[in-house]
Amino acid sequence: MSRPRTLGELKVSRPAEPGPSGPGGRVSVREEMRRNLLRKLQAREPIFPGIVGYDDSVIPQIVNAVLSKHNMILLGLRGQAKSRILRSLTSLLDAASPVIAGCEISDDPFRPLCKRCRDLVAEKGDTTPVAWLSPDQRYVEKLATPDVTIADIIGDVDPIRAARGGFDLASELTMHYGLLPRAHRGIFALNELPDLAGRIQVGLFNILQEGDVQIKGYPVRLPIDVCMVFTANPEDYTARGKIITPLKDRIGSEIRTHYPTTIEHGVAITAQEAWTERRKDLVVPRYVREVVEGIAFAARRDKKIDRRSGVSQRLPISALENAVSNAERRALNAGESPVVPRISDVYAALPSLTGKFELEYEGELLGAENVARELIREAVGEVFSTYLGAVPFRQVVRFFEEGGTLRIREGSSSDEVLGQLQRVPEALEHGEALGVKPGDPAPFLAAAGEFVLEGLWAQKKIGRSDDRGFVAPERRTDTDLDMERLERLRKLKKQVN
Repeated sequence: MSRPRTLGELKVSRPAEPGPSGPGGRVSVREEMRRNLLRKLQAREPIFPGIVGYDDSVIPQIVNAVLSKHNMILLGLRGQAKSRILRSLTSLLDAASPVIAGCEISDDPFRPLCKRCRDLVAEKGDTTPVAWLSPDQRYVEKLATPDVTIADIIGDVDPIRAARGGFDLASELTMHYGLLPRAHRGIFALNELPDLAGRIQVGLFNILQEGDVQIKGYPVRLPIDVCMVFTANPEDYTARGKIITPLKDRIGSEIRTHYPTTIEHGVAITAQEAWTERRKDLVVPRYVREVVEGIAFAARRDKKIDRRSGVSQRLPISALENAVSNAERRALNAGESPVVPRISDVYAALPSLTGKFELEYEGELLGAENVARELIREAVGEVFSTYLGAVPFRQVVRFFEEGGTLRIREGSSSDEVLGQLQRVPEALEHGEALGVKPGDPAPFLAAAGEFVLEGLWAQKKIGRSDDRGFVAPERRTDTDLDMERLERLRKLKKQVN
């Protein structure tokens, strides 16, 4: 069925809606979002598909804010899906919304706000042309930066338009509308609110409280209908204090986001976002996914990393993509299939880790690459404990204690690695816990065997040397440990001086 194309057709097909109304006697955008949200809740539909780990924390608070018809702000560190949540709010808008065709501020055909549309309706009446906007077209987003002006957000007088049209500068027809009026009857999202200059934040007062804007001091007010949503970093919000108090007071709901609280949630998010479905013969073992996710969890609690800056969820996403690419490159060079990433591929993904966190003083002394290697080792040890913590692997440890060595190069083919692993008793005997059976293709067995050795090294049951590969564990006396501590202290003092 075709949609109405004129105001007259619209009056016949869609009379003014009853209930709480905004401009023109029709429901406001926040009432529209509330109505559609209630319908979703009653139908048990997912509110925000693709948002993982917030079902019991953030999403209920957002639901309450929408049901309360509040403007809201999301507070959270980087990489906590704040922008994605804001963009998902468009799912609460109607599938199509009528506007006067060609209007800069998406005027309601039943009661236009701008001078141009009022004149058009007065002239053409029921033949006034009507267009339709999708939910995405009713969403306006702006990144707040210090150079943003009031004209960018609210609007300004356009002298060129005045000259070309022969209008007086005080005429409404000379107005150039900013982003906020252009979001009329939609959602206006402002990212990183603390970075917006204080004088610009003052300009948002009337919109949040009275719902209107005034451009360039002329007595022209536009009672715009808009849902305003913001994001901010909590450190900026509280410590730097760049959101002025009157503006904070006018924001209805303050909602704090967070990083995934469980490895399962983290793995699900990374699996959803990472580009790993690139070839049919690619298989990423579950334990490799958990190791990659464990790196982010380890980084978020590591004292050598600045917790105020946060560790974005982009870290495991980028790391997994990089590890898969390294495995893909190795498989192509070796001519093998399927492609199965190993722990050595995670170490090869260091370039995707070192730029994703800010270091504290101790971390700066160690260097980003060394810190990243420690994080990988810690993550491997934790995942190894989950899958194989109850297995003593005595024969593997004895092999190295008796002088055995095993060097696995990062670019070694699966057959080469498997040939090396078969020299080590028991190294391949517990693959069932990792989802690997004895008759599986070599890439699966090689990845599982390497994980066993990496896990034993992470738990300090065997050693590893850059030159010789996996070796016997290093036995250090208390005197050796004291000497190492003294040497570290000397280096720290030298750095300070």
